[in-house]
Amino acid sequence: MKLFRPMLVVLAAASMSVPCAAPAETSSPLLLSRDGGNVAHVFPTFPVAHALGLVRTEAHPPVTPALIYHGGPVMQPFVNLYVIYWQPATLQDGSATTMSNGYKAVEKDMVSGYPGHALASIATQYYQGTSTRTFITGTGGLAFAVNDTQPFPVSGCAASIGPNCITDAQLQAEVQRFMNVKGWTGGLDKMFLVFTSKGEGSCFDTSTSFCSTETANVSPYYCAYHSYIGSAPNIIYSNEPFGNPNYCLGGGAQPNSTVGGPEADPAATAASHEMSEAITDPLLNAWYASDGEENGDLCAYNYGANQWDHGLANQYWLGRVFELQTEYSNHHARCEQVGP
Repeated sequence: MKLFRPMLVVLAAASMSVPCAAPAETSSPLLLSRDGGNVAHVFPTFPVAHALGLVRTEAHPPVTPALIYHGGPVMQPFVNLYVIYWQPATLQDGSATTMSNGYKAVEKDMVSGYPGHALASIATQYYQGTSTRTFITGTGGLAFAVNDTQPFPVSGCAASIGPNCITDAQLQAEVQRFMNVKGWTGGLDKMFLVFTSKGEGSCFDTSTSFCSTETANVSPYYCAYHSYIGSAPNIIYSNEPFGNPNYCLGGGAQPNSTVGGPEADPAATAASHEMSEAITDPLLNAWYASDGEENGDLCAYNYGANQWDHGLANQYWLGRVFELQTEYSNHHARCEQVGP
């Protein structure tokens, strides 16, 4: 069964450092906001999607055209992707971190091959500008895939969560610290994907309601999210917690489990989801539906037909197969594995 996820969102005007003032998403169960004004668009766990009523069948697809342009910028023309594996020697409680080389290889290959292949081509129908349109090219490449061994900070999450947890503010601080160390700069042609180790949880703020699958003592809310830091040049980033097949796969196959463990495939589809959404809606004011869904939301946990590896995968590039969710096409009003 192909699945679609609606979400309830109202729209409000927002002023940002973009080519034009554009209405931004707000007041959605998938849009989180914390003190200081930062917002993030989350990819919820499969159980949360059901609990919120965000799953519908193919018999009741989104109203078309589902994605509407709201005036903000998209990521183009060439998107440079930065993979950061944040894995110090230990978690905050002193226990060893876990992120195998196989897991890292699966995520690196997925991110490396995403531009220029099937899913990225779906985004080429979306653009920025009104009188003059500049379309997404679907091109890009891996700029770096590097290990970050900076120790995790003392948890900023609620005390009841336990010590092994970081907040969005702490994640942002580390992204900016690491960028300064490497001499990297921001911009709408760059995205920074931060993968954290097994056992390291995250909560968006001090609330215990919006946390990842690796967070102890709470029901997990999200598998990943994308957001941005500051004004021009903005820093586009995503939080990629360690994969969890019980919450973030939704019935999909696991073609890379023997290489990267059972967590590799749910992490890969979550990262694919976030790249697709960040490219088409980096500042949360470009392409989204009238109810606030982004292109990844419309097709979350929808994998389509598995035509690779004897029916165990739906995508193939760089010599590796993947099980990645489909993305929404306005042209055909459906979820697809490849663009127009």
